[in-house]
Amino acid sequence: MTDYSHQLRRSRNRRWVAGVCGGLANFFGISPFWFRLAFFLAFLPGGVPGTLIYVILWIIIPPER
Repeated sequence: MTDYSHQLRRSRNRRWVAGVCGGLANFFGISPFWFRLAFFLAFLPGGVPGTLIYVILWIIIPPER
């Protein structure tokens, strides 16, 4: 039997857009604020780095069940 409690999943209840930051925060056990700040800082130099990484993670990380 697989333990689904500690898998990387997009969050349903800690989300602003797609739940990527909330899911990463749940997986690593820290506040989603830090991931949101990191994506915001990656967004500043033209928008492409932060947006591209976020969209890629949105596609590859499955949602919570």
